[in-house]
Amino acid sequence: MSRVVATIPLFPLGTVLMPGASLPLHVFEPRYRQLTVDLVTGVVPDKEFGVIAVREGFDPDVHGIDALVPVGCTATLLDARRLPDGRYDIITRGARRFRLLEMDEGSHSYLCGSVEFLPDEEKADDGDDLTRMLASSAREAHRRYCATAWKSDDWTEPAHEVGAADLAHVLAADCLLPLSDRQELLEQRHPVQRLRMIRLLIARETGLLSRLRAVPAPMTTYSTDHSAN
Repeated sequence: MSRVVATIPLFPLGTVLMPGASLPLHVFEPRYRQLTVDLVTGVVPDKEFGVIAVREGFDPDVHGIDALVPVGCTATLLDARRLPDGRYDIITRGARRFRLLEMDEGSHSYLCGSVEFLPDEEKADDGDDLTRMLASSAREAHRRYCATAWKSDDWTEPAHEVGAADLAHVLAADCLLPLSDRQELLEQRHPVQRLRMIRLLIARETGLLSRLRAVPAPMTTYSTDHSAN
């Protein structure tokens, strides 16, 4: 498997983006307004930038690469709306996992980094009996979670066409899992193991919600200074 390395803009956040998941952002920090302009105008190739989680208690502007987890996910810009005061509301979708190799803090007003893209280490076989069983049980766990956590019109089942390689990431997008669990799921490069993981994680969260008789609060993502991420 050939190694693909590139330099991409980085958007550190207090969340973990999954491939295929939608991520709306409210952008108001000046340097990330500039990144948005560069994405819209084509300065950044393919309208793609890297979303990477910030370690708790760290600031990338102070601690550099040590402030960031090792693996993130690129986001592709789908839509951008400029507000009258220069802020932006943008819609993005997760695309490719990457490992951060080095930081490049001087070439742009926003952070950039040298990254290695991380495809799966094995190809998912949707026709395999074990894979089909795990996919079916993961979907059922997702239905139980959503029936417990959300109102009936707040969620939809993933399309039947979503294959085993993508299913765990799509299911995780509907579930408010702890950041550490989401990061572990993102870093898992074996599709069958991802299905096992998401099934167990969703079942655990459903049990917690049922016992607490509580529902998770909605999650909103903003562009802020890094100390608040």
